[in-house]
Amino acid sequence: MSKRISAEYVYTLESDEPIIRGYVEYDEDGTILGVGKSPEGEEVIEGALVPGFVNAHCHLELSHLHRKFRKGTGMAGFIDQINELRDWASDEVKTELVRQWMDKLWKDGVSAVADISNDASSFPVKKESPVYTRTFLEVFGTEPQDCDDVMASVRKLQDVAREYGIDAAPTPHSCYTMSPQLLSASSAAGLESGWLSYHSQESQEEEDLLMDGTGAMAENRRKAGMSTPPVTGQSSLKYFLDRLAAVKPAPHQEHILLVHNVTLKQDDIDAAKKSLPNVFWAICPLSNIFIHNALPPVQLMRDNGLEICLGTDSLSSNDDLDMMAELRCLREYFPQVPTSELFRWASANGAKFLGRQDVLGTLAEGKRPGIVLVTGLDGNGNITGGSRSERIV
Repeated sequence: MSKRISAEYVYTLESDEPIIRGYVEYDEDGTILGVGKSPEGEEVIEGALVPGFVNAHCHLELSHLHRKFRKGTGMAGFIDQINELRDWASDEVKTELVRQWMDKLWKDGVSAVADISNDASSFPVKKESPVYTRTFLEVFGTEPQDCDDVMASVRKLQDVAREYGIDAAPTPHSCYTMSPQLLSASSAAGLESGWLSYHSQESQEEEDLLMDGTGAMAENRRKAGMSTPPVTGQSSLKYFLDRLAAVKPAPHQEHILLVHNVTLKQDDIDAAKKSLPNVFWAICPLSNIFIHNALPPVQLMRDNGLEICLGTDSLSSNDDLDMMAELRCLREYFPQVPTSELFRWASANGAKFLGRQDVLGTLAEGKRPGIVLVTGLDGNGNITGGSRSERIV
């Protein structure tokens, strides 16, 4: 039996403009049967209907770190807090908190997550949840001699994920937590799966480490007796591209997600486009503000036509996992970006990165993206500081 809901605005994301006074018709399992303009006189609800969100970068297993971190410490200070606090909870506690937050994600309208895992505590929840997840099994290791052992360990974790029926594969973390050998080995494993996620250019401290071996992050590594990446005189993104080239020659056709991109510059974009035909760019604005009060160069990214995705990062660097809060932030700092484009970042582009665009990302006949009601819009259907989201289907 089909159902129908009509609203002031319907952002199908199949076009740049919303349908004003539109409807979405769907069947019992949420498959879209039709979308169009509501007949004259049909009652419509206040707000906008949008497809379910895709959280393109999250660390659900860090939910036990909610409100435990100091803000504004910079990246080096944030890493110190992670090392100090990440292991306070048992796997049972971590799993229960993951369940609570994943339930909230679903209720708030998230239909899929590109999630980072370092252990199996989130796997039981992911198996049961209606939220689709692709899990990136992130690896760390600054010492070259540890590379083989680290990769053997993450392969075992991948086997556990497969037992739960979860799409999961190894992925590198970042330039500053990995030896060159491990960065290439984990990248090779990610490319093998078809998907790779990488923390890229999250802070100036990261850039300083690679450019000339200076700054707070480099100093922290030295004090801890860790090897640091080689000083290259180039950006951390270009260093990553070099490590990928050590695996196999570019171009790389796999879906690669570069996360954060706070210090991204034009020559980095040019280099990435040349090497990565299917590159996506995740931004996590509230996390960037939380850690170092910075934001990515959104207008530069738009000027270059980049496939921007939106994520929340973790509860160690965010007060919530609320995609609407991220959208409100972007609307405040970048008011020139149309609301339809913001919704595309929060849904359609993330679905494309995950290879799920046949099901998720737009309100179109035959798809099952979930239907989300966004309220608190202005008179032109735009996001405001009072906008909120809730799942309808």
